[in-house]
Amino acid sequence: MELHRQRNTTSCSRMPQKVTCTKPYCFFCSMNEQPPSLRRAKVAQCFKELPLSRLRDDQEHVLVLSGLFNIAIKQPDDPEFPSLGIFECMTKLIHKGITDKEWLLRDQNIYIPYYAAHIIGSYTMNKAHFAEKAVKSGVVLPLMELLRGKISWVEERVAVRALGHLASHDKTFEAVALYEVEIIELAKNIACNCFEVVYEKFVGLKEKKRVKYHCDLLTRGLGGFELENRKAEEWASQLQCWSLYLLNCFACRERSSFDLICSQDFLKIVCGMWGGLANHTSPAGIGLIRALCHTKKGRESVAKLKNVIESVCNVSRSSDDWQYAAIDSLLLLLKDPDTRYEVIDIAALFLVDLVELKSLNGRERVGEAITQTLLQDYHKVKYGNLKLKSKKAERALDEIWDLKVEKRKKEKLMSDEEMKENELCVFMLKQQGNQEFWAGYIEEGVKKYSKALDLCPLKMRKERIVLYSNRAQCYLMLKKPEAAISDTTRALSLSKTMSSHSKSLWRRSQAYDMMGLAKESLMDALTFIGSRMKCKHTNRVKIPYYAAVMINKQMNATWPFIHAKSKMCNRLKGKVAVDEKSIPGKPSIIEEKLVEKTCRRRKLEKARRKKKEVNFTGGARLTVAHTGT
Repeated sequence: MELHRQRNTTSCSRMPQKVTCTKPYCFFCSMNEQPPSLRRAKVAQCFKELPLSRLRDDQEHVLVLSGLFNIAIKQPDDPEFPSLGIFECMTKLIHKGITDKEWLLRDQNIYIPYYAAHIIGSYTMNKAHFAEKAVKSGVVLPLMELLRGKISWVEERVAVRALGHLASHDKTFEAVALYEVEIIELAKNIACNCFEVVYEKFVGLKEKKRVKYHCDLLTRGLGGFELENRKAEEWASQLQCWSLYLLNCFACRERSSFDLICSQDFLKIVCGMWGGLANHTSPAGIGLIRALCHTKKGRESVAKLKNVIESVCNVSRSSDDWQYAAIDSLLLLLKDPDTRYEVIDIAALFLVDLVELKSLNGRERVGEAITQTLLQDYHKVKYGNLKLKSKKAERALDEIWDLKVEKRKKEKLMSDEEMKENELCVFMLKQQGNQEFWAGYIEEGVKKYSKALDLCPLKMRKERIVLYSNRAQCYLMLKKPEAAISDTTRALSLSKTMSSHSKSLWRRSQAYDMMGLAKESLMDALTFIGSRMKCKHTNRVKIPYYAAVMINKQMNATWPFIHAKSKMCNRLKGKVAVDEKSIPGKPSIIEEKLVEKTCRRRKLEKARRKKKEVNFTGGARLTVAHTGT
C-alpha cells in the first residue's frame, strides 16, 4: 500500500501543471477564449497594444506575427482579423521598424516588417473591401518606404506584392496612384536589376557572410546552403514578376505616366523577362507586352522595336505556358492598320506555322483567327499595289492562301478514286524519303517528303504530322534549324494538343539549341519528357540520357543569376588586377602567367624524359612511359 501511494504521489508530481499567463494582452490567450464575442474583443485589443509595447523582451511580437502570417496565407478571405484592426496594427509595426532602428535590431524584431507586409498583401489579394480597409488604415505609405529599399530586398519583395494587389482593385488604385511616377520608376528598376541585387547581397556570398534572418525567412528555419540558393532564385524571380504585375496595373489604365513604361530601353529588356521554372505561372514580360498591345500608344511603341517583335514571335512558337499571350499580342498588332505593316514582315514568317492550330489553352479556332488576320488584305498584296517589304513574308501569305483556300477547293472537287491514288502516292513517297534518309541522301529525302506533303489530303492529319516531323529531322542533319523549327511547329499544330507529338518536341528543342535560344529549347525539352511520362503505354518511364544532357545545358544557360555572376566576377578581377599592380615589387598578373607556363613546360619535358625500364625473366625488356597522371 505504501509503495502504491508513493507511486501515485510521484506520478501526480510529474503531471504538467496549468500555467497561468500574467500578460494582460496576450494574443494566444485571447485566441483561446471560448465566447466568440469575448475573443474578438480581446484580439482587437491585442492589435491595438502590440505596436505600443515598450518591453525589452519583444519575443512575443515575432511569435504573434508568425502565427498571423500562417493564418493569412491559409485563409486570405477570412473577414475576422481585417474587421478587428489588423491593418492598423501592421501599418504601425512597419512604420516602427523603419523609424526606430534600435528597436528593429533588438531580439528578433528584424523579422516583423517582412511578416507585416506579407500579411497585408495576403488579405488584400482577393477581396476589394479588405483592400479598402487597408488603404483607410494608411498601409500605402509604409509599403512605399519598404519599396524604396529602406531595409532590404526581402522586404521589397513583399512590399511590391502588396502594392500590386492594392493597385489591382479599382476602388484602391487611386490611393496607390498618388505615387505613380515614383512607383513606376522603382518597379522598372527592381524588374531590371533584382537578380543582380539578390546575387550580390545573398547568393554570391559565402554561407557564413549571409544575413541570418534572410536565411531563416527563405528556408522557414530549415537551413541548408542548397535550399537557400534555390529559394533565393525563386524569390528573386517573384520580385521581378510582381514588379511587372504592378507595372501592368498602370499600363492597363493608360494614364499620364504611360510613356515611362513604353520607353524603348525598358521594352528591349522586358521582352526577355520570364518567370523561370520556379514561377512558370506568371506571365512576366510577355504579360506586360500584351497589356501594352491592348492600347494604341503601346502598340505603336512595341511595333517600332524589331528585337521585341522577334522575341514575342519566338514565344508564339514555343512550349511556354504563355504562348497564347504572345500570339494574342501579334494579332493585336496585325489588326491595327497603323502597326500592321511594321510587324507583318516578321510576324508572318512565324505565324504561318500556326494556321492549322485548333485549340490552345482552352481557346478554340486559334489557327482560323491567325489565318483571317494574316489574309485580310491578301488580294491587295497579290493583285493590287500593296507590296510588303519582305519577299519571304509575301511567300508566306501565298502559302497560307494555297493551303487554307486553294487546296480545300481542289479536294472538294476530287473524286474518291483520285483521293485514294493520292493517298497511295503519299505512302510511296514517304517510304522513298525514309530510304533516302537512311542511305545518307538527306537532300533527296527532303524532296520526297515535300512532294508527299503537297499531295497529302488535309484530312490525313496523322500522316502529315509524320511527314513534317521527318522533314524536320532532315533539316537538322543539314544544319538548317529555322526550317526544322517551322516543320516541327506545323507537326505540333496538327496534333491533338500542342505537346502530344514527342518526336517533334525533341527535334524542335535541338533546333532551338542550334540557334542559341536556350529558354525555348529548355521548355521543349521539359515538355518532351512530360509527354513521355503521360504516355499510357509505358509503365516505367526513364528520362533519356540525351534529354537530361540537354536540360542540364539549357538550365545552366538560362540560370537567372548568370549575368549577375559574370558582372561580379569582372568587377572582382578588375579590382584584384588594380590592387596587385599597385603593390611595389609584386609581379603583375601577366608575369605570373608566364612563370606558370614555363613551370608547366618544364614538368612536361621532365615527364617525357623520365622512362622506366622493367626487366622480365627471359631477357625481354619493356619500356613504360610515366605521364604523371
